[in-house]
Amino acid sequence: MEGQTKKELQTQYKNRTVVGGVYCIKCNESGRVWLKSARDILGQRNKFEFFTSTNSCPEPGMRPDWEQYGAASFSFSVLEEISKKETQTDREFNEDLKLLLELWMEKLHDEE
Repeated sequence: MEGQTKKELQTQYKNRTVVGGVYCIKCNESGRVWLKSARDILGQRNKFEFFTSTNSCPEPGMRPDWEQYGAASFSFSVLEEISKKETQTDREFNEDLKLLLELWMEKLHDEE
């Protein structure tokens, strides 16, 4: 951070490539899965790793499995990533993520 002004850092942050997507958290013992979408897929992975390292449950719906099987029985996997286009608004990107999540829910439902 030395040598860079606050304004330069803000500009870099605003110009970064935003990568979102659909991810799955799975309890490997029970087989239950939770599908989610996020605007920042890397941030969600980091958040999950933090929760598991502190043995804190990331979702209320996971709590029974979390308490029964423990944090080590959960895994995080990215199912699909998409990058926000330069011309895309935040709203459009969020709509794309919502649609992508719906497609993955249908796909996984069809595989059952």
